[in-house]
Amino acid sequence: MIRIITIEREFGSGAAEIARLVADRLRWKLWDQELTSEIARHANCKASAIQEREERRDPLYYRLLKSFTRGSFEGSANIDPVMLDPLQSLDADSIVRISRRVVETAAAQGNCVLVGRGSQHFLQDRTDALRFFLYAPRENKVRRLVAQGTRQPDAEHQVEIVDRERAAFIKTYFHVDWPNRPVYQAMLNTAIGEEAVVRTILSFMQSAPEQKVA
Repeated sequence: MIRIITIEREFGSGAAEIARLVADRLRWKLWDQELTSEIARHANCKASAIQEREERRDPLYYRLLKSFTRGSFEGSANIDPVMLDPLQSLDADSIVRISRRVVETAAAQGNCVLVGRGSQHFLQDRTDALRFFLYAPRENKVRRLVAQGTRQPDAEHQVEIVDRERAAFIKTYFHVDWPNRPVYQAMLNTAIGEEAVVRTILSFMQSAPEQKVA
């Protein structure tokens, strides 16, 4: 029985609203911003700090500094991790470790829709999960962001940079290209409309064979 849906997405593809609609139709719990809040709670920091860093690698200067200190025995032994980062060593490695725990805890409760945060890879071996990737043509994504109040130049920039960071994040922590096509049951173009995407996702649930949890 399917108890979990994960939704990975391109930025601006409308995945947040689609995930909300799917969760509402199923009367399941939606884990989207709630994931960020729960990760922040475990990390003992503000949700805004997590939101700025999740699904991203550390900044280049930080990666270089961390690589340098790890490559030096003296540096590794004596470096104060707080000095490396103003947020008490809340680096990408730490966020990924916490994210895994939060995602797996949510999945254990079942009847949930999880959006991003690596959930598609953390849960890829679970047979009670369906995994979807949502994408859209660039012009659709930009138009959606502008309709939500983002300035046109900012929307065009965000569409490029956010997905580039997500791709680098997935490559760094899961060692696969993004999107990792084999992990998904379906990749859906949201240009067909939110309702059509929701119906398609729900149809996969209806046709999924009965399976035991891995």
